Amino acid sequence: MHAFDVLGDPVRRRILELLSGGGHSSGEICAVIQEEFGISQPAVSQHLKVLRDNGFASVRAEGTRRLYAIDPGPLREVDMWLEQFRRFWAQPLDALATEVARGRREGRGAAGNRTSRKA
Repeated sequence: MHAFDVLGDPVRRRILELLSGGGHSSGEICAVIQEEFGISQPAVSQHLKVLRDNGFASVRAEGTRRLYAIDPGPLREVDMWLEQFRRFWAQPLDALATEVARGRREGRGAAGNRTSRKA
């Protein structure tokens, strides 16, 4: 399965979002996904299997629990593929960062003027 086929499913993307904050047990993942998507525990397990089989997640046993973690390898491959498109958003994002910084500087200057008037 191609990486974008794996990532094309919103349930699997959400599982990866959960795992990006650190490892979780299969029970924790199931509880969140069942609540958010209204799917069964076997369906969640199937999504976890797809992530494992395609290298996006790893699992290890800890007693009776199965702990899942993100495996960054396939995500690096996706990132490398996206590199060719970054030029389409890098410059507008840089311009936005400049405007935000300019607004902060102007805000500090205005705040400084207010405090100096009180003195």
